This record gives sequence, C-alpha cells and structure tokens, in this order.
Amino acid sequence: MIGYVTIGTNNLEKAKAYYDALLAELGGKRTFNNERMQGYGGGGGGMLAVCTPHDGKPATVGNGTMFSLAAADRATVDKVYAKAMSLGSKDEGAPGERGPGFYGAYFRDPDGNKLCVFKSG
Repeated sequence: MIGYVTIGTNNLEKAKAYYDALLAELGGKRTFNNERMQGYGGGGGGMLAVCTPHDGKPATVGNGTMFSLAAADRATVDKVYAKAMSLGSKDEGAPGERGPGFYGAYFRDPDGNKLCVFKSG
C-alpha cells in the first residue's frame, strides 16, 4: 500500500501551480506542506507531493520512473490529459487502449517527471 509519493522539482512555485490545476481535475487538493514540499490528496488516503530535494542538489528525473493517477472513467482520462497538455506538458502517449481493460494517457510535467492517468476495468 502506498502512503505517499514525492516528485522532485527545481521550481516549487511553478510545480505547485501545475499540480494545483492538474490534480483538481481528479478531485485532488492541497494537503500537507512545508517550506520545500506541497502535498496533494484526494480523500483516498495516499498523497502525491512535489518537493525540492532534501540534499539541496538539483531534482532529476529517474529513467523508468513513472507515477500513475487513477481516474473515475475514460472521459476523465481524456480531460486530465487535455489539461496536462494545456499546462505545457510533453506528450508521451495520447489517451487510448493500452491493453484489455486499461485506458491510459502519458505525459511529462514541466520538470520532466513522467505521469500516466488511467482507468482500468
């Protein structure tokens, strides 16, 4: 069970604006925060946080690392992907079937972190 996930950023204010708009499409809102981190929750118990690295070094993107955001339905996948594109995300795969019962879309945030929004089942 995942309690929380952190995504590194080199510009916390820009990341907050991006995730405020993006996660609102999924019912997410700001929760925990401090001087280097902003957490978001959606009422499901887990948290996604954007943060500047604790060690003070630049945030980097992990090769093969991806975070997935669950959507209520396919229309929400499409809506979140469109929002991500409007916020300047880099396309990594438009919404579509990725296998039996899995509909997803892929994009990168302004710091290059890869995300997927999906509906399964």
